[in-house]
Formats: sequence, structure tokens, C-alpha cells
Amino acid sequence: MRSAWGLAWLRIRRHPVSTAILVLCLGLTIALPWTGRVLVADYRTELLIRAADTPLVLGERGDRFDVVLSALYFRNGRTSFIPFPATDRFGAEAPGVVVPISARAAAQGAPLVGTTLEYFEQRGLRISTGDFPVYAGEVVLGATLAHTLELGVGDSLFSDVTELYDLAVPPALKMRVCGVLAPSDGADDGAAFVDLTTCWVLEGFAHGHDDPAEIDPEYVLGGDETGLVISDALLAYQEITFENLADFHDHGDPERLPLTALLYWPASEKDGTLVRTRVNQRGNYQMLRPVEVVDELLAYVLRVKQLMDGLSWVLGTVTLALGALVYALSSRLRDAEFRTLRRMGCPPSFVMRLVVGEVLAVFLCAVIFAAVTTYTVRAALGDLTGWLR
Repeated sequence: MRSAWGLAWLRIRRHPVSTAILVLCLGLTIALPWTGRVLVADYRTELLIRAADTPLVLGERGDRFDVVLSALYFRNGRTSFIPFPATDRFGAEAPGVVVPISARAAAQGAPLVGTTLEYFEQRGLRISTGDFPVYAGEVVLGATLAHTLELGVGDSLFSDVTELYDLAVPPALKMRVCGVLAPSDGADDGAAFVDLTTCWVLEGFAHGHDDPAEIDPEYVLGGDETGLVISDALLAYQEITFENLADFHDHGDPERLPLTALLYWPASEKDGTLVRTRVNQRGNYQMLRPVEVVDELLAYVLRVKQLMDGLSWVLGTVTLALGALVYALSSRLRDAEFRTLRRMGCPPSFVMRLVVGEVLAVFLCAVIFAAVTTYTVRAALGDLTGWLR
């Protein structure tokens, strides 16, 4: 005679539909809090690692969450403004490395970040192919972005236009891909990087055109049978090349040139504390420790998670109660089966082991289903910090 566990497994196989429904209900009940716990842990780890790699962030007075997320994850939901000359002024009194960041533009839906070569050095970013951007109009792509757009060295990337029908807004800029970064498993993989001049061209603070001295005024603005004619001398370039690079310039006060934030790697912890204190006392800007801001942000996330955990416990209790009711009703319907087993000489403990074996088999399948679901969701979502952009 087969053992009770063997008979339990045969019965489960004989009733696949009812077993699958029980496994699905119980598996989802286990998977929901399990997946939430894993995702929150991954989210926390990813946020804290990048925050710890950036000791201090200088931004304008305002929402500290927006300042840090804009600087670390290139979130361009708000318009931050720090004048470009503040980089030199701040660098003169702050021992260490000061890196400007402009994350106010986008290219094909991805963040387009203007910065200097010191950024790549401080982040430990390496080039996979090509080189870092040196001239205006050059762009280096993160590994994930290059793979998604299927672009490589020598290809072109177009910036996004915010106002399609506004002639005062600069048109899309065609940028030459000069390099692709090696994977870093961070926010940099999904971004495109250019020099600061390129960002200012996109925002209309710098432009290029023909030499006005060489333009015949008669052809600058005129008309013919087709209507009004505007000379190319008054139109911004849509591509920066080596031939017209020298023609690009900015007009007006350098204080108008905008940055999103300044990243600061102090020479020592003491220097960082002193500089942060001086900046926050002046009141013009605010200097933040990303780790502290991220910890505060995660505290709100954990509160929501606690609420979800409570709801999951309620759902789990209801599911277990319904499962117990199903097995209780099923046992009554199986009275004839159990009487037959007893008449065959099976002890009462055999029937008990049969029922317990069925319950344990369903529970084991539900756990396996929950584990597979959690792994699939985790793999499908990938880098959770992408939600911040």
C-alpha cells in the first residue's frame, strides 16, 4: 500500500483545477508582502549607496527632496537655478572637488546632463567605447541608454523640444555620440552626458550664427512672392560641428547661465562640516547631506510599507480561514473515502497524515509560486531609482 504522503500527492494531481486555485490564492497572499519587503530593501540599498557616494549637495533654497533627487537622479520636475559663476566662488572657499550639474534638458526621453570631466572621475565612471565629451555638441551615453536606443560612437542623438510651436524656443539639437560608458549599475546608466555649453545652447542662453558683418542687410529680412524671408544668420544652428563651433557664444551676464546643483566632495570631513555650516547660515543657498535626506525620504516609504504589511496580514488571515473552510467541507464530502480506508485497516492517524500531506503540498507549491513571482517582479522592475526621474 502506498504511504499517506503518496496518496496525498496523487489526489492533488487528480484535481488540478481546485489545487491550482488554492495555490494561486495562497501564493499571492504570500507574494504580496514578500515582494514588497524585497523591493523596499532593494530601493533603500540603491538610494543609500548613491547618496553615500555624494557627501554634499549645494542647491537653491526650497524643497530639500527635490534638490537632492535632481542632483543625484537628474530629476527635472522642477526648475532649479544656481548661477554658473557660483561654481568658482564656492570652489575658492571650499577645499575639495566641486562639480556643477545641469539636469534641465532631455534627449529622447532620457535625462540630458551637463557637467564637467570631474564628474566622471568622482563617480568612477569608465568609458567602454569612444571618449568623454570635450566639445559642445558631443554626448556620451550611459550603457543602458545606449543599448535601449541602439546607438554607438559616431551616431546622432537629438534633444527633446519642450515647445514645438514656440519659435523663441531653440530647436532640437543634433548631437554626435562620442562615447559609451561602461555599466555602473546606477542612475548614470540611463542618462546622456554633455558639457555645460551644450545645455546652455538647448536652453537658449548660448547660440551660434553667421558673422553679422558678413551679412548683406538687404537679405536679412525681406519678402518676395512667397512671403516673408528670414536669413539663416538669424536662425540658431540645429547641429554643432567643428566648422561652426567657434561661432557659438552666449550674450549677457554670466549670472544668467543656470545650473541645477553643485556636488561637493570635501577634502576632509571637517572641511565639509565647516563649509556646510557657513553656507546654511548665509541663507542664499542650502547645503545638504544626501544620506540624511534619503533617510528621511525612506521613513515615509516605510510608513506606507507598514500599512501595506498590515493589510497583507488581514488578507492572509482571510485566505487561511477560507482555505480551512474549504478543507473542512471537503473532508465531509470525503467521509465515504475515509471509511473505506479504515475498513482496509488504515489507522486514524493515516487519514490525518493524508489530509496534512495535502495541505503541506499545497502550501509548498504556494511558497514556490510566491518565490518565482517575487523574482520575476524584481527582475522586471530592474533599477527602482528610475521611478524618481
